[in-house]
Parts: sequence; C-alpha cells; structure tokens
Amino acid sequence: MNAPASYSRSGPIGRVVMDDGKLNIMSVAMLTALHRAFDQAERDKTVVVLSGRGKAFSAGFDLTVFAQGTAEEMHAMTKSGAELALRLLSFPTPVVAACNGHALPMGAFLLMASDIRIAAEGAYGIGMNEVAIAINVPRFAIEIARNRLTPAYFNRLVPTGQMVPPAEAVTAGFVDWTVPAAELDAAAVKAAEALTKIDMAAHLTTKLRARAPVIKAVREAIDSDITLAYAQERVAERRAA
Repeated sequence: MNAPASYSRSGPIGRVVMDDGKLNIMSVAMLTALHRAFDQAERDKTVVVLSGRGKAFSAGFDLTVFAQGTAEEMHAMTKSGAELALRLLSFPTPVVAACNGHALPMGAFLLMASDIRIAAEGAYGIGMNEVAIAINVPRFAIEIARNRLTPAYFNRLVPTGQMVPPAEAVTAGFVDWTVPAAELDAAAVKAAEALTKIDMAAHLTTKLRARAPVIKAVREAIDSDITLAYAQERVAERRAA
C-alpha cells in the first residue's frame, strides 16, 4: 500500500502531496508520512509546496480515533498533528500551502502554520469546526489561530465552529489569496520559485524572531495539554457516557 503522503523534488522545490484516496484524513499513518516527507525536505533544503489530491486539502483528524480509539492512539495522533503544525511554523525553508478543497481543523492548522497559503476558488469550506462536533478546540490550535486570523474572525469563528468559503478565508486570514482551481498548482509552484531566491539563513532567523511568541505558546500547549494522561481521561469519560 502506498504511503498517504509523498515527497518529490525538482531542483530547489520539494513537493509534499497528501493523497489517502479519500479526504486526506490526519490519521497516524498520514501524519507519520508527512513528518517523513518534511524530514526529507529539510535534508534537501528545498522550498516546500504542500498540497492535497481529491476533494479535500484535509478533512482533519481521524474522528474514529476520538470515538473508538485507545488512549495511546488518541495521544499519538493529536501529538503528531500538533508537532507537525509547530514544525511548519518554524520550518527552516519556506512552506507554500496549496489548498484544493475542504480544510477542516487539522487541515486549517497546517494552512495557518505555512508561510504562503493559496486556495482554489470553489464551493467548499475552511475552518475550525470542533465545537460543532463536540470537541474542545486544543490550545495549541487556538494559539496558531490567534497568530494568523484577524481578531474579529478569530473571536467569531473559533468559539462557534463556523466554516468560511475560500474568498472569505482570505479576509479571515486562513489563506493569502485565491486562484481558479485549474491554476492552483501553477500558482503554488510560481510562489515557491520566487521564494528560492531569498536567503534561507536570513529567512529562518527572521521567521523565528517574528514567530517567537506563538512558537513558545504552541510548544508550551503541546507539552502541558497533549499528554497520555489527558487522553486516558477522555477515553474514561467516553466509556462512562
């Protein structure tokens, strides 16, 4: 069986593509494959284009794990996802996200953690809909959203779980601009090509300086909140319900 995410390189540009044949769910397998892809991109020092195939960029975490999984599975999935978002926030080379379709929580987190975010025009939603499906928004995600969303949208969307279409996602801060769907890949590659011209050492130093507060907040949230003990409590609550 092919990995649900792959990496390929063309000169100074690395392509990380999510493709699980469905909705690019952030399962442990998907997240493991994504970390491996970014490991290679980091070794190659490429500017990364992160994209998805199918109808969704990513429909978020695997909800069956929250509903039926063990505490160990829940902990592994959420921690790996949170660490991936933090990794993108501080990645040593630029990351361009190409959003082809629905981007639900974990997918939206990866968009907000990327350096440049381009979305295809279309009838789909981007957002953090946790409260609509009875899940508390994790604190690491709140800190990422606080850093990237405009204050008005942050205060409306995060507590209500409302999704927004691509054009409004630009205003909210989930993405930077939209292009016709047929032009998405070319637009992402063009943006990546432009970024290959910058000085990568200066890029990383400046990125870490600019994002120091959110990187610190996300790190602290992961370490304090995403624990096996917490996952065990959630599983116990689920079984008692």
